[in-house]
Amino acid sequence: MRYILSFILAFSIVYFITPSIIKLSYKYSFTDKPTKRKKHSKETPLCGGVTMFIGFFIVYFLVNRYSLINEKLWVFLGSILILGIGLVDDYYKTRGKEFPIYPRLIVQLIAAFMIYNAGIAFRGFTNPFTGEYILLTKAIQILLTITWIFGVTTVINWSDGMDGLAGGLSFISSLTFAAAAIILNQSESVTMSLIISGVTLGFLVYNKYPAKIFMGDSGANFLGFMLSIIALDGAFKQATLMSLFIPILALAIPIFDNIFVIIKRFKDGKPVYQADRSQIHYRLEAKGFTPKQVVMYINMVSLAFSLISIILLLIKN
Repeated sequence: MRYILSFILAFSIVYFITPSIIKLSYKYSFTDKPTKRKKHSKETPLCGGVTMFIGFFIVYFLVNRYSLINEKLWVFLGSILILGIGLVDDYYKTRGKEFPIYPRLIVQLIAAFMIYNAGIAFRGFTNPFTGEYILLTKAIQILLTITWIFGVTTVINWSDGMDGLAGGLSFISSLTFAAAAIILNQSESVTMSLIISGVTLGFLVYNKYPAKIFMGDSGANFLGFMLSIIALDGAFKQATLMSLFIPILALAIPIFDNIFVIIKRFKDGKPVYQADRSQIHYRLEAKGFTPKQVVMYINMVSLAFSLISIILLLIKN
């Protein structure tokens, strides 16, 4: 019942507060205007991240009784940093400007270190041949943890290029994490995954094509940040060879597509963070897919990877 309640509460909060946030966005001109790269037909509110943040943490503090107070506090503070720098970035976009990359980079790294400081980290893994647990050195733990959090935060953000895409990928990933956590008997991870599923689905009601609101950098970064934490505190904590593949397969599309994008930009001599139309959703659109078809196709492939990961986990267990 606690799991079901977490999902329903998270969905309901976002579903009911989003219309008010949309009105406020129009009132204060916090909207994304169409550009050559952004081809939406009209200006659109850009603060879906606020609704998801509010929905998540209301339920997280009310329902999640497993996390230590110290852990909850660090997750909350780290999320505030991620949301805050994302809102600053979005504000610049509403004014037709680009926010510098380095402040975003620094804040995201600080937030990632805060999560490590909370005790949520990649500690080690079990040797599949000997069954021996290999504890990594502290330096490697910090490096892998921060790299994972920063990387997932970034790839979800870069996947936010079409109505419902980043939200759909996040929804599928969070449900996959919930299923894996049930199999691995990780109650806290189940709860957090279902809260993210609920807030994402509540947001998708308004973000599906044609979108009435965008999640913005604040929302995409927040979702990526939370998904990375859930993986670290869930599947990665199990540290078996199979459980390590769960988050990677669940997030396969954004991870591997954006690795491709980074390599392509590097080969073309472009700055890695220079926005362009090289992501998979833009490439599919260039081949004649409609936005709806692109989102459905990518989500179906993502779902297939997620199902494969769960089947493999069930077989292994």
